[in-house]
Amino acid sequence: MPDDPNQPTLLTAVPSEPQAVMIVASLEDEEIPAWIMGALTSGFRAATPGQVQVLVRQSDVERAREILQTLQAPPEPD
Repeated sequence: MPDDPNQPTLLTAVPSEPQAVMIVASLEDEEIPAWIMGALTSGFRAATPGQVQVLVRQSDVERAREILQTLQAPPEPD
């Protein structure tokens, strides 16, 4: 059975909701729908705080990874 191209797929996990929101906004600027999961547990003050997951459709995951790489790359010097 072939994979469902609309199946939500984990792109990345980050420690805070603001980081996840910035990633989602950048993806949506490129017309890639994205969702956040786990924001409620990310701020827990415990030994193992939760991670905020950013999900995209399976069909968008490769392009989303490319965009994520550019977001994480250090800025080029002037």
